[in-house]
Amino acid sequence: MSLAPFPHELEYRRIGNWLQQRCGMVFPEKKRELLIHRMQSVCEKYKIPDLNTLADRLALGADNELLYAVIHAASTNHTYFFREPQVLDYFQDHILPNLPAEGARIWSAAASSGDEAYTLAIIAAEKRGLSWAKQRLAILGTDISSVVIAEAEKAVYGMMHIDKMPATLLPLYFNELENDRYQIKEEIRQLCTFRRLNLKNHPYPFQRNFHVVFCRNVLYYFDKAQQKQIIEAIYDVTEPGGWMLTSVTVTLRDLESRWQMIDNGIYWKAYS
Repeated sequence: MSLAPFPHELEYRRIGNWLQQRCGMVFPEKKRELLIHRMQSVCEKYKIPDLNTLADRLALGADNELLYAVIHAASTNHTYFFREPQVLDYFQDHILPNLPAEGARIWSAAASSGDEAYTLAIIAAEKRGLSWAKQRLAILGTDISSVVIAEAEKAVYGMMHIDKMPATLLPLYFNELENDRYQIKEEIRQLCTFRRLNLKNHPYPFQRNFHVVFCRNVLYYFDKAQQKQIIEAIYDVTEPGGWMLTSVTVTLRDLESRWQMIDNGIYWKAYS
C-alpha cells in the first residue's frame, strides 16, 4: 500500500523548483509548510484560485509583478536594527577603526528593508564620527526583492525593527513620525544606496571592490554548491585585507573557501 502524498506535495515541488532555478533559493522538506503558507498569501493577494494555478503562471513567466511578489514572499525574513551584536561588536571594535582613512566601501548583500545597512551607518557615525562617515563612507545595500528595496529607501520603521537598538540612539538618528513610526535622518540615509541584485547572478557587476561585506541571514536559502559560488564571488569583489561577515550560525568550513576564518561569522581575505 502506498502512502498518501502530503497536502500540496506537487505544488510545493513545482514552486520550490521554480524558486531554485530562478533565484537559487532552496526550501527543504522541513520548510515545506512555510513555503506553502507564503505562497497561499500570494494567491489571496492576486486572487489566484489555487497553488497549481500559481505554479502554472510562474512557468509561463509573463507576469513580472507576480514573479517578484513570489520572490519577495519566499525571501521575506524578519530583520531589525542591531541584529546579532556579536558580529557587529567585532565590526565596531576591530574592523571599523582600521578602514582606510581615505574612504571605505561596505556592502550589505542581503539588505532586506535596510535595517542592517543603516545599523552599520549609525555604528560608523558613533565610532568614527558623522563627519568622517559623510565624507569617506559608502554603504551599498542589495536584495533580490524590489519591494524591500523600496522600503529601505523610505527608511521608515515601526517598533519591531528598532526595539533591540540602544534607546539613546533613537533621538540622534531617527525622526519620530505618527503611529509609533520612525524615519532615519537624512544625513544617515545619504550614506546608504540600495539596489536590486540576485546573489545567484555572478560575477557581480561592481566597478570597485568592497572593504567589508555583510552576508548574513541569506546563505541558508542556497544549497552547498551555490553557497560556495556566492562566497567565492564575494571574495572576488573584496579588497585584499577585506572582510566578509556572516551569521554566527553559518560555517564555511566544509566549503573549501579562499576565506580565512577568524571567528564565528568573521572571515578575512589575505593580502596577495
